[in-house]
Amino acid sequence: MKELDNYYLSKEEPNKSCLLALRDIILRQDSNITETMKWGMPCFCFRKKMFCYLWVDKKTTEPYILMVEGKHLEHPRLEVGSRSRMKIFRVNPRKDLPVLTIESILNQALDLYRNGIIKV
Repeated sequence: MKELDNYYLSKEEPNKSCLLALRDIILRQDSNITETMKWGMPCFCFRKKMFCYLWVDKKTTEPYILMVEGKHLEHPRLEVGSRSRMKIFRVNPRKDLPVLTIESILNQALDLYRNGIIKV
């Protein structure tokens, strides 16, 4: 887990605190969520199936949650961008996190796995 800890601790504030808070929000949604590193970013898995990532936008330097099965999710704050499968949820690290919105999106995604829409 040293690589994971280094990822978070190497970030500048306010991104460091924001990413750590997002990590906590994601992990507390379900006891079947685990965290690992993939492609240099924190990856969260539900029963070993990739579920979402945390990353920092290179242009805006703001964090976002990348939802792996975003194409199945509908929420006005989710952005498709150039991806066909994934969507992102941008977070402003200088403002209070919209925790209820984040939890709603995460649980909408988790239900895809829980209900067998995405096979685990």
